[in-house]
Amino acid sequence: MAMSTGSSGGRAPLSEINVTPLVDVMLVLLIIFMVAAPMMTAGVDIDLPQANAPRMDIDEQKLLLTIDREERIFLGEDEIPSERLEDVLLHNERLQREREIFVQADTNVPYGVVVRVLAILRRAGVEDLGLVTDPMGAGGTPVPSGATGSLPRPSPTPAPTPAP
Repeated sequence: MAMSTGSSGGRAPLSEINVTPLVDVMLVLLIIFMVAAPMMTAGVDIDLPQANAPRMDIDEQKLLLTIDREERIFLGEDEIPSERLEDVLLHNERLQREREIFVQADTNVPYGVVVRVLAILRRAGVEDLGLVTDPMGAGGTPVPSGATGSLPRPSPTPAPTPAP
């Protein structure tokens, strides 16, 4: 405890800060955010087409473009109007650096919509394109569009090659 020894005879203001309550509050906030963060992950609810192919492991951090049943387009969790898609992709720093993206589309999306999106991706400079499907009918679960921790993820499967 700091006390003044001067001639005023009174007490000087305490110039020490007690950090224990501050640390306690910070730890409580840390615990609250650690518990709440996994509950904040949201995804786009889509019904993936099924493919009779084995599961492939993909990096959870890869860029993901989603087309839902209302034909809305999402890059990660951000909705992008279809008329602005090419401009957004051309100015996406990560996509231009990695030149890789995974595409998942709802089963009910018309084929023409998916083809138009794939053409836009090619014009935007995408070199590696993965299509996400529901492997061997594992499905029925909503597909999260970001990193999901322990939730199951669909796997990209290569498109089957037509028989000659």
